[in-house]
Formats: sequence, structure tokens, C-alpha cells
Amino acid sequence: MLSFLRRRAEASDDFPSGPFRFVALDVETANHDRASICQIGVACVRPDNSIETWTTYVDPCTSTWTFTGLHGISQSTVRGAPKFADALSFIESPLGGFSVYQHSGFDRSAFRAACAGLGREEPPWSWQNSVTVARRAWPELKGNGGHGLASLKAHLKLSFEHHDAGEDARAAAEVVLHAEKAKGPEICFHDA
Repeated sequence: MLSFLRRRAEASDDFPSGPFRFVALDVETANHDRASICQIGVACVRPDNSIETWTTYVDPCTSTWTFTGLHGISQSTVRGAPKFADALSFIESPLGGFSVYQHSGFDRSAFRAACAGLGREEPPWSWQNSVTVARRAWPELKGNGGHGLASLKAHLKLSFEHHDAGEDARAAAEVVLHAEKAKGPEICFHDA
């Protein structure tokens, strides 16, 4: 089993400084509107494969909270949190130049929708998908629970709290690291 150093930074702390091999990003949304990002988590993977996570709540400026029962985040949780534009300005530059893994296409689509709401393009990050990596590394999981984080949590014996953006980002990074260990680094798509 791989062992990972885990340090969690909060939004009030500085974003972790590199060098990094790659990063993983996850978001939680308040409702079915993908632009309603209420939490962002980033897992930064260092050259020694240790992982440092950074999370922030985000105020999506909505009164519709459909997913509070799933992730526990509510309007009162995000009171005083940065708006998406502020959170984006904090992470946009540090994530440039790295492969940014998401687990499925949801996170990028949420960023795209939230950026469109600001009247701007999404950041020009090199998006990758840890689901694609998992499918290549463990094809036997197809039809056997699949390649979602819940299935991979059991298969890889990962330890994380699902539906927390920082935890899910770290889990996506661990999926990539496990795939590299099992199948070699060529199974992944790091640009940096």
C-alpha cells in the first residue's frame, strides 16, 4: 500500500508552493447548476509523491441548496467565504503548467459554467481525468462497481471522506499514484 504525507491547508493559508508533479482538483456544488460551486479542493502531488491539499469554501450566491444532505455544506457554511471569482484568482496561476486531474468530467464542466457566469473563458489548464487512468489501469472493474471514487476506494483501500472537495481531490491524486505504481508512469498523462 502506498503511504502519503497528508497536510491540509485552509483557504486562509497560502496555497502550497511547488515543485509539484501534478495536481488534482475537485468541487462540490450547492445544486444542479454546475456554476453553483460551494467548495474547491486541490491536491498537490510533490516529486516524492507526498500530497498537500488546499480547500476553500466558496459562496455561490444562491438560495437553492439541493446537495446539503450529501456534502453538509449550506448557506450558513459559506457565509463570509470568497465568491468564485476571488477563489479562481487565488488558484488560477498556481495551477498553470501542471496536469490538473479531475475524477470524471464534472469538475471541469463546473469551472466552465462558473467562468461563463463571469463572462470569461475557463483557465487554460491541462485537464486530465483520473477515471480514464483508472479504466486503463484496472479494466476488470468495468461492470464490477465501475471506476467511480466509491468503487476505487474499496478496490485500492483508500481512506477519505467522500463529497468533501479536498478529500475527493486527494483521492483522485492517489488513484493516479496507484495506477503509476501498478502499471508504470506511462499510464498517466502528466504534461509538467
